Amino acid sequence: MATTDRYGNTLHACTPEGAAHLDRAVEALLFFRPEVTGAVEDALAASPGSPDVQAFAAYLGTLGTEHTGAATARERFARYADGLDAAALPARERLHLAAAAACLDGDLHGAAGLLEELSLAHPRDALALFAGHQLDFLTGDAVRLRDRIGGALSAWGRADGHRGALLGMYAFGLEESGHYRRAEEAGLAALERHPADVWAVHAVTHTYEMQGRIAEGVAFLDARAGHWGSGNYLTVHNWWHYALYALEAGAEETALRVYDAAVHRPESAGLAMELLDAAALLWRLRLAGREEPERWARLADAWEARADPPFYAFNDAHAVMAYVGAGRPGAAEALIADRRRWLAGDAAGPAPSNRAMTAEIGLPVCEALLAQGRGDHAAVVRLLWPVRRRLHAFGGSHAQRDAVQRTLLESALAAGDHDRARLLLSERDGLRPDSPYNWLGRARLADAIGDAALAAVARGRAEGALKGLRPAAPGLVPVPDPTR
Repeated sequence: MATTDRYGNTLHACTPEGAAHLDRAVEALLFFRPEVTGAVEDALAASPGSPDVQAFAAYLGTLGTEHTGAATARERFARYADGLDAAALPARERLHLAAAAACLDGDLHGAAGLLEELSLAHPRDALALFAGHQLDFLTGDAVRLRDRIGGALSAWGRADGHRGALLGMYAFGLEESGHYRRAEEAGLAALERHPADVWAVHAVTHTYEMQGRIAEGVAFLDARAGHWGSGNYLTVHNWWHYALYALEAGAEETALRVYDAAVHRPESAGLAMELLDAAALLWRLRLAGREEPERWARLADAWEARADPPFYAFNDAHAVMAYVGAGRPGAAEALIADRRRWLAGDAAGPAPSNRAMTAEIGLPVCEALLAQGRGDHAAVVRLLWPVRRRLHAFGGSHAQRDAVQRTLLESALAAGDHDRARLLLSERDGLRPDSPYNWLGRARLADAIGDAALAAVARGRAEGALKGLRPAAPGLVPVPDPTR
């Protein structure tokens, strides 16, 4: 009798023990539990010849955007693939191995396409759906982020134990595609099934962020802090969202308490996904005129200690933020120069996704961030204006990329580029009409053009919006220990 996983997929060269470990690993992955690593190692020990298990290990080594993890995974995968007759494998597992190889070669877009092909015939392959969903996130493909999961949902019955996890993923795809009401509904439905589904928490948190529903977002996170606030791979990122709510509510000190307690602590592991959240938070504070030299210095030290080669352009931009914030333009210049040399090398070399991301978006953003640090606001506008509607192409979410969008707005205001500032503020107002940040921006623009009445009205609206958020302030104060 053939071995199958819990979703009914036949597993080639996998023992029942290996299948049990694989099921455990997939469940941990779906809910971002740290035990996923040990479960995959157990599965490898029990069934080293399993294509599913080997592909899983490859995905685990690449999706965290850690170049060291990818290098280790690449070596192990090469040993497995050496002499393997992949053509003799079942089609589903051939596609898994091809997608894993593409990931390890840096072809994130190709891997995402292969996994979509796999899901067409095997919509109940949860590993393929999760890995593809994360690749869609890393490549900024909001439509596929939504439709990859939406297209598979009909194959998952309402009584299926892991349908909720798919709803959480679907909620994030809906949110990134602008379907906020549907995203909130899907995320909350996922949480009814699994209250500790931190990706669903993350998705709903995004819906409130994108609509400016800050008080509701704070209440939502406060009510569920016991489920998301510690012990999972999204702990830091969801605390980062909490800090964004604090900033929007005018509670900068609270945001910094969250930063110190959860986002970047002395005990932080120095992972890129965590360091970029730290950089994005401090950068927003810097744009608001608040310098944090000691925090910037510690963060820049952490980025420099990584000595990252060209690997993921989105990470590079946040490293540059840290270097600029810490007053180390030389480090930022060195990173930019290194990426330029890399692009000038063998154009047919590995990492095609990151080559495109770096050339088209990453380098202009890095150069703009460096120019902003020098006070050359005209250069910031010149560099960011042409790419502002294509920032998604180097990954991340709308909320994450807003740090770059704010950089463009702040430099347009500082450069006296009133027409562009007006347009940018008008775009933001249409999406978040009650945002204090947006109203204060309008007030500053009105000051610049000499319209005192409009400035007074805008400041009044900003103050009114802040008053509306103040009932949320008590919820912003307690910061549970993320190490518990």
